[in-house]
Amino acid sequence: MGIADHLSLAAISLQTLPEQLVNGLLLGSIYALIALGYTMVYGVLKLINFAHGEVYMLGAYVALFVSYMLGFTPDAPVGTDPKQIITAAMFIGIGALFLVVGVAMLLAGIKVPKLPDFVKAVGGLLSVLGLLALLVGQFQPKAINLVVMLISSMVVCAIVGVIIERFAYRPMRNHSRIASLITAIGVSLLIQYGGALFLPNSPPKSIAEKVNPYRDSVTMHIVPGPPQLERDLKTAEGPYLETKKAFDDYIAKTHETEFSLSPAGDKIHDAAQAAASKYNDAKRKADSAGVSVTVQSNRILMLGIVILLMIGLTYLVMYTQAGRAMRAVSHDFDSASLMGINVNSIITFTFIIGSSLAGAGAMMIATFQGTPLTTFYGLLPGVKAFVAAVLGGIGNIPGAVLGGILMGVAETLVVWAGYSDYKDAIAFVILIVVLLFKPGGLLGSAKVEKV
Repeated sequence: MGIADHLSLAAISLQTLPEQLVNGLLLGSIYALIALGYTMVYGVLKLINFAHGEVYMLGAYVALFVSYMLGFTPDAPVGTDPKQIITAAMFIGIGALFLVVGVAMLLAGIKVPKLPDFVKAVGGLLSVLGLLALLVGQFQPKAINLVVMLISSMVVCAIVGVIIERFAYRPMRNHSRIASLITAIGVSLLIQYGGALFLPNSPPKSIAEKVNPYRDSVTMHIVPGPPQLERDLKTAEGPYLETKKAFDDYIAKTHETEFSLSPAGDKIHDAAQAAASKYNDAKRKADSAGVSVTVQSNRILMLGIVILLMIGLTYLVMYTQAGRAMRAVSHDFDSASLMGINVNSIITFTFIIGSSLAGAGAMMIATFQGTPLTTFYGLLPGVKAFVAAVLGGIGNIPGAVLGGILMGVAETLVVWAGYSDYKDAIAFVILIVVLLFKPGGLLGSAKVEKV
């Protein structure tokens, strides 16, 4: 293979660059979500939680098992959707109950100052969940299953994070840094190999595609093509949608499959295939004539969820009493304790937040990308998220977000350039280059510590 085979960047189509940048932003947002767990724990404990990737892995498995409970099992009949177990009315009722109880707890916490802060925290959480359930049940009932899976993954991962902190890290808190580091690596290996004993690992399982109702794509034209091509696309779109709906309705009514159709089914299928071919041909011509960005709806939803979670985290850390306590503990354990802060509770709370964010990221990636799950599922994303946290400045929350986004964009651009074999290595190349010039990371500060 000669030099010309490697230096093929000139042959890259710049028309697809905007779409790849968007994909990189979406991937980076997930890296940022996981990196926040690393950087928050380090900021409070000065400990690298190497088991964080395994918490991410468990979140993906929780999403898988909840999807099974909702009826999306591997042995479900092909061509049919399982019956909706949680209806919109049930979801709205649960949301109303959560909202009433949450508001009542918040008011009680305000009117009775002697009540512990835990009451107001739970009240705020129930109020947010209740409002979310009301909005989803009223305006997006098809997303109910996704919301149930998301909350389940976050809750279970939060519980796992608490268990890890209480039984693995807390006993090592007064020991040397190297002892805590070895403990973290040991917990990571324990979950990886211990999980293989009771989690479905071989063959790898994946979440059913049907659980995701947002599988369509959205195309945004940055530079539109010739008007005639746009008209041809509109002309081909009508028959395509009609024949596709007719075939889907036929499959749902007769319970046949695409590979065992009756003569009537073959006729409908052939018509749908012909219309789809014309539509795809017209779409390809229209897209190649201009500059457009095509993104799956579930990726837009994923970015929206990540942004909401980051806004919530920012508000929590900067504007709440618990957030102020977290910042105080990260600054000085002893001084925070003398000021009346329960250091153990704050550390546990930090693990809850970081682990639940990892669970949210795992659920979205496992559901929307359908990647097969093994007990090593969180190894590489965990390492990349750790690199992102160090890249931005370990212990710095905005730095973790910036590092994650840079990692996602860089990885996507490497694939776009035709070097997909090196997409996992680019993380470490960027880290080495940045640390050579900024040892504390992009937004961190370099300081010498005696270990």
